[in-house]
Amino acid sequence: MQTIDLSTTPLRELNSSLQAQSENTNQTEWVITNPKGAHAIAVGLDAPIEVTVKGSTGYYCAGMNQQATVKVTGSAGPGVAENMMSGTVIIDGDASQYAGATGQGGLLVIKGNASSRCGISMKGINIVVHGNIGHMSAFMAQSGNLVVLGDAGDALGDSLYEARLFVRGNVKSLGSDCIEKEMRPEHIEILKDLLERAGADAKPEEFKRYGSARKLYNFHVDHAGAY
Repeated sequence: MQTIDLSTTPLRELNSSLQAQSENTNQTEWVITNPKGAHAIAVGLDAPIEVTVKGSTGYYCAGMNQQATVKVTGSAGPGVAENMMSGTVIIDGDASQYAGATGQGGLLVIKGNASSRCGISMKGINIVVHGNIGHMSAFMAQSGNLVVLGDAGDALGDSLYEARLFVRGNVKSLGSDCIEKEMRPEHIEILKDLLERAGADAKPEEFKRYGSARKLYNFHVDHAGAY
């Protein structure tokens, strides 16, 4: 196990060491201490390593992640797991704005609450939030799954494409072109798998599914008022 103390090691040096790991590295376990809310911790990783951050982080923790498993034992600032490609990112606490933004793959688990714009423009990532999410979440979400065990704020799924949104609690309001949809057997299976992987104590049957009404894909004069 490699232990890096950010109170004595520069962040650039830490990230360079993590980014230098290859697929067949024998340095597979890393622990980062004293993060003190630093920005861009463990970004750009591309190896099957496990990184545990002992404390809370600032902006863009685990951004552009590929293959790695990154766990934050505290909370995370804006843009955690932004543009994530694969692997797993787990936040034990809360996440600030635009968690998982533009993510193209992998699994982001937030065990607390997520702020506004969670999953904005998501492109294939799976996000599971154990608590609540803020307003404008999944705005322009293109593909992937957003699972919320708590409540969702205003304008959920505004201008949504083909991402699937599953919410167990209340939704304050739906955004433009987002509607409630039928929960079919295949959706129950998708949700069951994600809940198990995220360690979430909930049943798929407790959720409602939301998706695109598909009226905003192309401009149509009859829908001009919705733009």
